[in-house]
Amino acid sequence: MSYTTKHQPQGKVYCYTNKIREAIIAEIVAINDYAYHIANSKIKEINEVWHHIMEDEKRHYGMFLQLLREFDPIQYKKYIEVKDHIKLSVKTEKQDYCSNYCNEITLNNIRNDIKGELEAVILYEQHIVEIPFKRVRDVFLEVINDEKEHLEELTAVLLKYDKDKYGPIE
Repeated sequence: MSYTTKHQPQGKVYCYTNKIREAIIAEIVAINDYAYHIANSKIKEINEVWHHIMEDEKRHYGMFLQLLREFDPIQYKKYIEVKDHIKLSVKTEKQDYCSNYCNEITLNNIRNDIKGELEAVILYEQHIVEIPFKRVRDVFLEVINDEKEHLEELTAVLLKYDKDKYGPIE
């Protein structure tokens, strides 16, 4: 599997645990994208929506990683080994960043994020069809529902800040 083209996994996933890994990769990409957008936007209301969605994506990351540890015994073993040997210190404060983005680039980022949410739904719905375990399918379904909510939240801020019309949607 190659991830050299952003948001475009290449090849076939043959093992259901790799489908979970692929979902983890998608969530990491989303987290990074939302963090980047927040750091480069001066529009507080849009940043609040992005931050809310990013928090959901972080939760999804955790849900999928928990599943991976549950269904891949070697992954779980590695988790235990690392947990027992690496003690992490207290989190530090985030550095402030001054944005240079103009509003049009922010709108482009919102539209790109809508695309990413739709891609996630398509990918995860396909995984539900192919994965034989109900527990795994249930987690994917919960994440799909969140991604659909993100689509609507992003569309709402897009419609508010873009002066152009998007057909019959309100």
